[in-house]
Amino acid sequence: MNITEKILSQRAGHEVTPGEIIEIPVDLAMSHDGTSPPAIKTFEKIAEKVWDPEKIALIFDHNVPANTIGSAEFQEVCRDFIKKQNITKNYIHGEGICHQVVPEMGLVEPNMVIVGADSHTCTYGAFGAFSTGMGATDLAMIWATGKTWFMVPEAIKMEIEGELNPSIAPKDIILNIIGDIGIAGATYKTAEFCGETIEKMGVEGRATMCNMAIEMGAKNGIMEPNREVIDYVCQRTGKKESELSIVKSDEDAIYSKEMHFDITDMEPQIACPNDVDNVKGISQVEGTFVNQCLIGSCTNGRLSDLKDAAELLEGNKIHNDTRLLIFPASREIYKQSIELGYIDTFIDAGAIICNPGCGPCLGAHMGVLSEGEACISTTNRNFKGRMGDTKSSVYLSNSKVVAASAIKGVITDPKDL
Repeated sequence: MNITEKILSQRAGHEVTPGEIIEIPVDLAMSHDGTSPPAIKTFEKIAEKVWDPEKIALIFDHNVPANTIGSAEFQEVCRDFIKKQNITKNYIHGEGICHQVVPEMGLVEPNMVIVGADSHTCTYGAFGAFSTGMGATDLAMIWATGKTWFMVPEAIKMEIEGELNPSIAPKDIILNIIGDIGIAGATYKTAEFCGETIEKMGVEGRATMCNMAIEMGAKNGIMEPNREVIDYVCQRTGKKESELSIVKSDEDAIYSKEMHFDITDMEPQIACPNDVDNVKGISQVEGTFVNQCLIGSCTNGRLSDLKDAAELLEGNKIHNDTRLLIFPASREIYKQSIELGYIDTFIDAGAIICNPGCGPCLGAHMGVLSEGEACISTTNRNFKGRMGDTKSSVYLSNSKVVAASAIKGVITDPKDL
């Protein structure tokens, strides 16, 4: 059996098979300021008390601080719910983006079943958990019962080999995979990432890759925990390794498909408008003018992303015809970036430093685009109108490319600086 089948089998109490419908308990149910209010509205029609307030996490990140009357009202609904239901795992004061805050706060462990009212909940597969997104109505039923149903997904084994060169990052690997398989190529399947590159990859890069599994339609992305993941989980949860339940795929596990990728000679990958699978090597799009450059989001607002950008921006200035926005993924990362001097570097270069949160990724907060504008961004989606006006354009890349592009004012390969 593969890792996902093993996790689901443990919860179901029997060996599951792909295509089987199962009802299982969940270990954590997460929602944010954008999805909690509709879930609360549904929940209050079916129950008075949540099944377990200690297994619910609620985070403000999409519109924090509130930028409209509507978002302020949404957050008020959430605060009332938190108090009424005694939700202790609430992070509503600018702690950061849900998919960064949840692991930082020690809420994720291998072998957990985690659901969230956000499509990028698949991020937690980086820690060896089965983790997936769902709608607000489904979440309301989980709040009431502690259970949900799944169809056991088939799995695609994605083996990655090769060393990262100085210009690329894990973001390039996942963009390359999505460009190969397509936005619907893994629909309702498990994307299981493995191989020597994954085994050597750190926590942050693994989170980036699992985060974007949904962009190929996958039900979940998942990796077997390596040493760095185990150490991270132990440090965050306060548990010993012997207390963790680490699950790995059998050598003879069955997959619906096996794919192999060699990144040895890969150049930076760019997802071009208006689909995440419209992926091209940077040599095909370099020189494209960009009005805005953005580093942040639940995909690439982590410390390593800011470090990569700061190293390129040190001693440089942002081009006068563009602008650079920095959104640390969490308060912790923001503080670390201040201590390490990254924030000073960004300010000296002319960047705009914003509070931890989703920002313009979903076109709802600071930094949205006007008609005809183009942005190169470390976010996860570039659909038409995703970041503002429907006639704006979004290119996706790693943070090194964004920083280099901010300096030159056009899409730029970092190696050319």
